[in-house]
Amino acid sequence: MLTSLCFILVFLFVFPSFASPTLLFQGFNWESCNKAGGWYNFLENSVSDIANAAVTHIWLPPPSQSVGPQGYLPGRLYDIDASKYGSQAELKSLIDAFHQKGVKCVADIVINHRTAESKDNRGIYCIFEGGTSDDRLDWGPSFICKDDTAYSDGTGNPDTGLDYPPAPDIDHLNPRVQKELSDWMNWLKTEIGFDGWRFDFVRGYAPSITNIYMDQTSPDFAVGEKWEQFSLGQEDSHRAALKDWVEAAAGVVTAFDFTTKGVLNAAVQGELWRLKDSNSKPPGLIGLLPQNAVTFIDNHDTGSTQNIWPFPSDKVMQGYAYILTHPGIPSIFYDHFFDFGLKDEITKLVAIRNRNGINTTSTVKILASDSDLYMASIDEKIIMKIGPKMDLGNLVPSNYQLATSGNNYAVWEKK
Repeated sequence: MLTSLCFILVFLFVFPSFASPTLLFQGFNWESCNKAGGWYNFLENSVSDIANAAVTHIWLPPPSQSVGPQGYLPGRLYDIDASKYGSQAELKSLIDAFHQKGVKCVADIVINHRTAESKDNRGIYCIFEGGTSDDRLDWGPSFICKDDTAYSDGTGNPDTGLDYPPAPDIDHLNPRVQKELSDWMNWLKTEIGFDGWRFDFVRGYAPSITNIYMDQTSPDFAVGEKWEQFSLGQEDSHRAALKDWVEAAAGVVTAFDFTTKGVLNAAVQGELWRLKDSNSKPPGLIGLLPQNAVTFIDNHDTGSTQNIWPFPSDKVMQGYAYILTHPGIPSIFYDHFFDFGLKDEITKLVAIRNRNGINTTSTVKILASDSDLYMASIDEKIIMKIGPKMDLGNLVPSNYQLATSGNNYAVWEKK
């Protein structure tokens, strides 16, 4: 009995009931690396606005030296000073500013591939430099997957995932690779101050590899980018692949809910009926595995200046009205919050979410899913609607009152 009581007390101490549920914020876009004076310095001016929106974790760009200025072709991993976003001292100052406001910092971890520092005797770029005075991360061609024939010497292990043509694919089955990358990530925690990870291009290596790095680095939070081609009508198989990846990584990591992104993109354009699956649940990963799903509207790839798969720009708030009232872990994009001028509207939705304890495993009851109206009750505490239809009939009971509203969205709370 005493043991049980001690456990309960420890649980309450470690997991206080008043803690806000996880809310991610992507703190950069595709052009941030070009900011005059440095992005880290610039973003420090926005720490208070981001923290005041009850953000718990901010996702920052890849921190290391990179051939591409955005950071996604990294080489000297320990060389933070060569980043186009700013110096190591500026990054640490930014992270410290967020920590002072209670916001944890997530590093963008690009480890599927790596750019080499110099050529070997074959004239191929495959000699890697770690960015330190010793031999940490100083690798040669044997550290490249053997089937990446443009760079490898054929002695490495086969690739466990998809090939990435622009740069050598690193052999993550190599024990030294696992140890030295884990050491580097732990250095990012202890020396730089990062708390968690966003794993880039996880399709490039087996989910069991992600689990190894999770186990070796114990992040506070981690999310993987498993971005696969999305086709309307294929939602079930698309989200099942996300679920399979999470479970193959031992369920210890979350995944960006690209299925919800794809459905929402289409739904807000007069097809809101798509937001209910055959089991009357949300059609994305949040309908299968909400505690491991990170929902989002756009990111540096889908939106920003790349604009590969943008959300309809005049309907962005309908998207946030959906993800900020539904289960899963919502993510806010820098561009929407600041450049679109949606800070106040988004912050109101977050406040409603937290005030009513909406979290990763909240229960959704869909009340309407027509072409021009989607309505849902979440945990029987709030009711939300998106879509242009104004005649809601008797779907909002008299004991609910309007909490916030905007262009074709509204949220009600119980009185």
